[in-house]
Formats: sequence, structure tokens, C-alpha cells
Amino acid sequence: MDDTKAKTISLSIDGREIGVPEGTTILEACRGAGVRIPTLCHLPGVSSNASCGLCVVEVEGAKSLVRSCVQAAAPGMRIRTASKRVMEARRTVVELLLANHPDDCLSCLRNGGCELQAAAELLGVRAKAFPRTKKQAKPDKAGWGVMRDNDKCILCGRCVAVCRETQSVMAIDFAGRGVNSRVAPFLDSPLSESVCVSCGQCTVVCPTGALTERDETDEVFAAINDPELTVVVQTAPAIRASLGEALGMEPGSLVTGKMAAALRRLNFDKVFDTQFSADLTIMEEGSELLKRVGEKGTLPMITSCSPGWISFIETFYPSLLPHVSTCKSPQQMFGSIAKTFWAEKAGVDPSKLVVVSIMPCTAKKYEAKRPEMRGAWEWWKDRGRNDSPYFDVDFALTTRELARMIRRAGIDFESLPAEGFDDPLGASTGAATIFGSTGGVMEAALRTAYELAVGKPLPSLDLEAVRGFDGVKEASVDVAGTTLRVAVAHTLANARKVLDGIAAGTSPYAFVEIMTCPGGCLGGGGQPVAPTWEKRERRREAIYAEDRGMPLRKSHDNESVKALYAEFLEKPLGHESHRLLHTKYAEKRA
Repeated sequence: MDDTKAKTISLSIDGREIGVPEGTTILEACRGAGVRIPTLCHLPGVSSNASCGLCVVEVEGAKSLVRSCVQAAAPGMRIRTASKRVMEARRTVVELLLANHPDDCLSCLRNGGCELQAAAELLGVRAKAFPRTKKQAKPDKAGWGVMRDNDKCILCGRCVAVCRETQSVMAIDFAGRGVNSRVAPFLDSPLSESVCVSCGQCTVVCPTGALTERDETDEVFAAINDPELTVVVQTAPAIRASLGEALGMEPGSLVTGKMAAALRRLNFDKVFDTQFSADLTIMEEGSELLKRVGEKGTLPMITSCSPGWISFIETFYPSLLPHVSTCKSPQQMFGSIAKTFWAEKAGVDPSKLVVVSIMPCTAKKYEAKRPEMRGAWEWWKDRGRNDSPYFDVDFALTTRELARMIRRAGIDFESLPAEGFDDPLGASTGAATIFGSTGGVMEAALRTAYELAVGKPLPSLDLEAVRGFDGVKEASVDVAGTTLRVAVAHTLANARKVLDGIAAGTSPYAFVEIMTCPGGCLGGGGQPVAPTWEKRERRREAIYAEDRGMPLRKSHDNESVKALYAEFLEKPLGHESHRLLHTKYAEKRA
């Protein structure tokens, strides 16, 4: 037992004696005592660089105010959190930040959820007290995933920290000095011309509207209201565990049925489920894994569902691209099938079919616009159609964008009755549900690959070894007398650890799952802002609960997927499957 962990120190906060574990910061001590101290640069697990100065408190005996987010509590400390001196200092911090901040709150995507706006309200700041000192910055709107408006940046450093430490991408950093200080990519280039992978983790930690997703809600509303278009929607597994949170419900609220109902009330023509194509992905990916193992192909095979991860390996580890599965992501598989098989079956003109996806990820916007993601158009072109080129997926909206659409339409989300998805692209299994969590793709793939290889189900469908939020997880599975060692990594910093082993030739694995974001899609860059591990855990619990409650829990048991093969694709890794469901990646040059 480590006695230091149990040691408690005593201190006074606003005249009240409390005890806290040694090593606790003043901020943590105050929050534990029920005292709310505002912060802007601080975010647990992301950044505590004390740059903003909003969290100052008065400590008896100290010459100056103390920044509570970095100062450790000490025995006998006497702390005042709301003295006149403290409140005036905090107010001045906000006033100075507002001096260079634009007055476009009403049209800002973060209106009502902006931490600077909340701090101004808390401290009673009603007008600008200081003149502007910085030259107005030009917004960076060149990319498909993340938009940047440095005029709204308060230099808190959260985005820099998450890009460097969590993702190890380092697409942005501090530049300049004094009034010229800014956050920017190398040489002030647009994000789209940098090493940015569009993961969007910067957007969920940004306290203002300086970093946001590209908002496409107006375009989607316009498509829905166009009588010449048929507009269908697909929803990613993680959305059902986060959309409720984005609309004010408790984190981890499972809202699958309400979500389907809300999408119908938004007047989408069909409400489908990306989980259908997640099951389809497993059929292709599981078959690809067995083929590589049986034919001694390139191993380990690495999953290809996460577009931020794909952009990362294309940029930083292009020599390892042969290890990546050729399977498209479930989003893209769905688009290909919707605009070929379903369009033909439903009698819908594919050139007038709009596919909208609801994703937890800003990188999905980038993925949808990759030039190789036109499989359906090429398929129809080979059959004599002469349409202008179109993408398989037309719009990829984040969880936050869907929440905005629901609010804009005046839908009382919590009162909606549960409704189901439309057939046939709405049927799914529990294996598809767990795609939303780190380890879920691995678990789903092994449920199917094992049974395809051995002819009988896994002894247990719950593979606890690949679950949870450890950065890198390992497991061994016996498949027909062959032991397959597998690994799961989430965040790109952890991906580097696995990739470095593969590059060095020391990797023992046959199969590797990599997800871009913390916790997998549950912690995606398009999810509700200000994430915490507690919120991600509650979302994780929700989707695993849905998996346990579903009548079918293995992708190869999905009857609609079976019918798709029987009527259209013939077999996994077959000719049509290869054309529509697989792709290849190449070195990305920023």
C-alpha cells in the first residue's frame, strides 16, 4: 500500500475547514468543496497551463493572487475565492479578452455554449471596457472538416495541447509574440494545407468558436425541402449515446428510438442506420483478415474505419499503408450501397439521391469528399449512365449539427416516442452497435471471423480484454488451432506506439484496431463539447447495454446483410464487393 496516496491535508476555503488528498490543486479542492471557480484555459486531462488567469484566488500571506489550476493546496492554507480583489481581477481578465473578441455571438456556432460568454455573464460584464489591440484575423474556411477563426481565439492553449499530446499531430502551435501572438499551423498556412488530420479534437476542447466543424445544416435543410431530391439519412453507432447529451439530457442517455423519430420529423425520406453497413464492414473485414492469415499476406492487418487515423498513416507512416485493410468505412460502404442496390430497388434516380450521415467525427466530412469515394457513380457509369460525378455520401453532419437541426425545427426531443429504422438498410446487430467504442470493431470482427473460421461461436461474445479506455490493449484468440494476437489503440499518440513496433518489425500482432479519438467514436471530434472521461464512460456503458439487449449480436447473422449478398454482392471479397466496398490509400502530401 502506498501511504502517500491516503495522506490528507487540512486547509481553509472561505472560512470553512476542509481536508483534501495531498497533491490536490486549489482548484480541485475548491470544486470538491462546492465552490465554483471559473476557468478558460483549464480542462481536466487536456490542459492546465494557467495562461488565462481567470481562476485566481487569494491565499493568505501570498504577495499576489494565485492561479488555482496549477497551485497545489498546502496544509494550513487560508484561501478566499470571492474577495473584492479576486472578483475584480477575474472581471478584468474577461474584459481584456473581450477587447479583441468579435461581437457576433448571435450568429456564432458556440452561442449559448461559449465558455467566454458564460464567464462574462457570471462576472457581470455587459460592455467592452478596453479598446481593440489586435489586427482582425481572417477566418480559415478552406478545409472540409475543421474551420478556424483566430479572431475568436483567446490563446488558452487547449487546442495546442490536445493536438500535441493526445494526437501527436502537432498541426498547430503558438506563434508570434505580444499582440501578434496567435495559434496557427506552420507558416500560417490553412489547416487544409498542414498535417492536420481533421480529427476535430481541437473543436471539442475550444472554449469559444475559434475552432468549429464546417456547418452544413443549411445545405441539408435545402436538400430536404427540394421536391426533386430523395434525401436519406444514416446514423453512426455512437450518436445514439451522445445526441441526448447534446440536447440537454444526462450523458450516456440511450436515445436510439427518439433519434429515429426526430429524423423523420425533420422530413428525411428514409431513416437508415450506419450499423447496417457496420455489419457489412465486418463481413468484408473479417473475411479479409482470414484471407491474409491463410495466404500469409501482410500482417498485422489494421482497421480502416476511422478517417482521421487513415489521414494520419497516409501522412506520417505511408510505408505501412499495405497493413491497412482495404475496406471502406461503414459511412462510405453505406453510401455506395444506397446509391446502387437501394436506389435500383427503390426506383430512385441515383443522381437525385442525397445521402446524409450523422457522425461523431469531423474527419467524416473530409472522408466523404475524398476523390476515390465515388464508387456508385462509377458503377452506374459502367452501366451506361452519363451523370455528372457525385460522391457516395453528400453530407456528413456531426452530433452537434444534428442537435442544432432538431432545436431549429422546434422538436421536443425528450417527449418523442421511440421509432425504428427503415428497411432494409436499417437492420443491424449488437456487433455493429459497439463500433462506437474503442475495441468495438475488434470485438465485432472477432465474433464473426472466429465463427467463419471455426464453424462455431466464440466461447464468449463479450471480449473484455479489448474493452475499456487503456491506451493500448492486447488479447489473444485461438482460431482453429492458431493463436491470433490482437491489439487495440485509441488516440493517435497511442497509435504511434503500435506503428513504431510494426515499422521496427517487432510487432507480434495479426490484427490491430486503431481509432483516432479518445474512447473511439464515443469521444469523436463532432461530439458534445467539453468532454470528460466520465462522460465517455457513460456513453460506452450505454452502447454496450444496447449490444447486450439486441436479439442478434454477430454481424453475419444480419438477415438484411445476407440478402444483400444473395441479391447483389454475391459474396464477401467478391467482384462487386471489391468495386463498391473496398479502396486503397496512398501517401498524403500536405
